[in-house]
Amino acid sequence: MLAYPSAIDLSTAHLRHLSRELAARRQQTGSRWRRLAPRRQALLALAHLRCGDTYAQLEAMATARTQAYVILDGTVLGSS
Repeated sequence: MLAYPSAIDLSTAHLRHLSRELAARRQQTGSRWRRLAPRRQALLALAHLRCGDTYAQLEAMATARTQAYVILDGTVLGSS
């Protein structure tokens, strides 16, 4: 498991709830498309509100999770 200090300590239920609310709002307003799916948009919103993380930072952590190790701010982080 890769330790990341900006991990969000919110339950999956919160993410699902916000995803459903976003999807419903899109349908209500007739929004045709968005760059992000409701779940990704909810994750970005929750991460930003909780930690100030950007979507690019979340994408980087998803990539780092697949590597044996990464260097972050000069610190070597290894997955275990």
